Amino acid sequence: MSLRLAARLSLPCPSLVRSLVNRAAQRPVPPPRGNIATPEDFLKAIGRGAETKLTPESWEQLWRTDGHQLRQAGLGVRDRRYILWCMEKFRQGQEPAEFAHPPKPPKKIRGRGPSVQNGKRLRSRR
Repeated sequence: MSLRLAARLSLPCPSLVRSLVNRAAQRPVPPPRGNIATPEDFLKAIGRGAETKLTPESWEQLWRTDGHQLRQAGLGVRDRRYILWCMEKFRQGQEPAEFAHPPKPPKKIRGRGPSVQNGKRLRSRR
């Protein structure tokens, strides 16, 4: 087998194998710190009603949760992304009071940007 042919055959394998690995299980589980000792405390601290949407059994189970498991639990895309983002920030050593923020408010005016401002439609002044 030539070197070129071997390189071609080995290329698809790593990408297939990499997609089957649960990356959340490989990341370190941060120890509880401060006033956050249980998964419920963490979910309350990040806000957005996360404690009612997700009910992990233990601290270890919360930190081994990945996006697929959150999807099976019935969480929406924004909620999943926010919870995973907050978990990563906590892993990096930040406190939830520093990074937790309320959701983006819904748009009040429908339209295409500057053509509608302050609830009034702008017309050209030609």
